Amino acid sequence: MSILEPLYRRWPPTWPLQPIPPTTWARQQPTYQAADPRLITAVLDRSQQRPSGNWYVFAASDTIHSDRPLGATVAGIELVAWRDSRQQLHVGPGACPHLGAPLASAVLDCDTLVCRWHGLRLGPDAGHGWAPFPSHDDGVLAWVRLDHIGNEPSLDAPIIPARPPADTHLAAVATLTGVCEPVDIIANRLDPWHGAWFHPYSFTHLEVLDAPSRHGTDDDNDRFVVAVTFRVGGRLGVPVKAEFTSPEPRTVVMRIVDGEGTDSVVETHTTPLGSGTDGHPRTCVIEAVIADSPRPGFAVARRVHRALSPVLRSAAIRLWRDDLAYAERRYQQRSYQQRSLTGRGIGSRLSP
Repeated sequence: MSILEPLYRRWPPTWPLQPIPPTTWARQQPTYQAADPRLITAVLDRSQQRPSGNWYVFAASDTIHSDRPLGATVAGIELVAWRDSRQQLHVGPGACPHLGAPLASAVLDCDTLVCRWHGLRLGPDAGHGWAPFPSHDDGVLAWVRLDHIGNEPSLDAPIIPARPPADTHLAAVATLTGVCEPVDIIANRLDPWHGAWFHPYSFTHLEVLDAPSRHGTDDDNDRFVVAVTFRVGGRLGVPVKAEFTSPEPRTVVMRIVDGEGTDSVVETHTTPLGSGTDGHPRTCVIEAVIADSPRPGFAVARRVHRALSPVLRSAAIRLWRDDLAYAERRYQQRSYQQRSLTGRGIGSRLSP
């Protein structure tokens, strides 16, 4: 018995931190029977049918400045992003229309890009055969609309889930890249049953309380509700209830619906980068943790957000190293199955 056991028995039930009943990883309740691959596939398929309006997240908002441009890639398209003196976001093709110089290395002067090779000026207005793309800054993430890539009916703005108010939330954005397609990462996030088994250092006592129907057609009901305890340290954790939804094909949102930090969200966005030198696809995970709490201590935490954001970012990156392994494994297995089918003359396209 732990010497802290008497303390845990008298622990106030109203505190956000709660003692975690002792358990061992191998003695958890198995979840493989509930994690029906047919259900995960059905929910994934429905998520891929929702509109995106051809919008792609490509960076955290706070990584784009008015004193130097930022380079990015989406679906093999080289981009350059910058802010003007009013802090408005602009995004355009990343190659100079003259001789293809990288505009990510351009100089910003009077709100316009000045190419380092021959001094061609390119600004928010189209010219010289070069034109900016529609872009959107939601305060946490930067988006670009690429209609010739998405090939869907365009939307004026991206589909952004409800978030805690900007004047009270604390946000951190983590970015990682994997050898897979966006659908493999979305499939990982639509399998909530793996949490306590695959990430025991972060989650415990996870139970899926509600899951969509395999045959559901109402998007409003396409959500998983999960009871889970986030490990903080030792035998202490924060029990909450959370829902997982997919509002558009490349995004999954986890929202706290009961417990500490209610209405806080974790947005997982997936952006195709294009193929690597090995011919396999690369996909960028851009995950935004947007937390909120009415507790006085949280207001103090917001004031030191520059110190806390790296901690939040580090926790997200640790989880995503594992989850990318899951997604990459899924992509490898799909590729192998597709090669087998193609070799037998059955199929020619990699299915989700």
